Amino acid sequence: MNERKERCCLRSSYWLWILFNIIIWPFALIYSNQSMKEMIGNIFGVALFFMIFFMIPLFISKPKLLLSLLSINAFIAILTLHYDVSTEFNPYLLLVITLLMAEGFYHLSIRFSLLLGGFMVTITIIVVFTTDISPNVRVYIILYLIFTLAAMVVFKKMKNRNDDLDARYEALLSEYRSLKRRRVSEEEIARQEERMLIAHEIHDSVGHKLTALLMQLEAFRMKVLEKDKEHVQSLKKLASDSLDETRRAVKSLKNKDTGGLPGILRLIRKLEMESFMRIHFSVKHGAFTAPLTGEQSFVIYRSVQEALTNIMKHSNKREAEVMFESPGGSIFRFEISNPITNHTIYREGFGLTSMRERLEKHGGSLEVFQTKEKFIVRGFLKIGYGG
Repeated sequence: MNERKERCCLRSSYWLWILFNIIIWPFALIYSNQSMKEMIGNIFGVALFFMIFFMIPLFISKPKLLLSLLSINAFIAILTLHYDVSTEFNPYLLLVITLLMAEGFYHLSIRFSLLLGGFMVTITIIVVFTTDISPNVRVYIILYLIFTLAAMVVFKKMKNRNDDLDARYEALLSEYRSLKRRRVSEEEIARQEERMLIAHEIHDSVGHKLTALLMQLEAFRMKVLEKDKEHVQSLKKLASDSLDETRRAVKSLKNKDTGGLPGILRLIRKLEMESFMRIHFSVKHGAFTAPLTGEQSFVIYRSVQEALTNIMKHSNKREAEVMFESPGGSIFRFEISNPITNHTIYREGFGLTSMRERLEKHGGSLEVFQTKEKFIVRGFLKIGYGG
């Protein structure tokens, strides 16, 4: 997550440097007030400056090379705008030097930044003293350079402090998510142990007593008169049905995978915590009470999981909307959507194909499409379908 954020910052800052330089350099060349023939050398210098400028992103992770490139560009800027010491001082040189210093302080460590800043301030002051300008302007330029360097040092220290705070925040967030996952896991274990305990209690008490009741009813049926046997048989059937229902309840309690929407939500909540995604849930009328089987719940969960996994792999925005509904109580419908920035043609891969096959096996279907703003995965299952 930190690396992604850093790449976005580098990309945006890179375009800012380009924009600022494109604005400054034409004015710097115009200020020299030369003919096109006389400006050939200046234009060549600008071309060389931008050639090195476009190489800088390749050496962000190599501070010594980056320091060298920025220093070379400072020399090129001075030679381009002040190749003749007898010419008038070009004030746009200050802006170019300031941009180079700012880029160095943004990318380099404090030690390399100070080296670069000191070097650029020194060579600019040398240019100032070798140019015929008034003492007041000379003092102003020197003060400007000193204050700019001091401001950049303060900025660098604040940036380092913020980066340190961001790193600590990410570490704390990671630890928090780990503790949250552990808590959910422990809650699930405790819940399962409680279910097992209840299942054993039902099996040992109610189950055994119903079995004993059936045996006693059978013995009683053999002793009663013929006219009362039908009544005893109905009592025996009632006890047998109760025993079957008790066994089903015990089996359901021992089953770790709970069906229905609550089971799906627990599984998706775990996925949300582990995927660093922001998921918005929308549960419409009938979805919570939909009588889904454990297998149907698992199919829906796998479908949602596959859709969210695709979002993590292919989308720039780690955000999704998950909607569940059960219109009329006959079908269960789900929809996963996420915002898109680039409208590209998608191909249905193995994951979506498997999702479609699982849903169709259980009497459902899958629909995948995209609009100008969203990519949408929509599916449904028939409630009560036997598969």
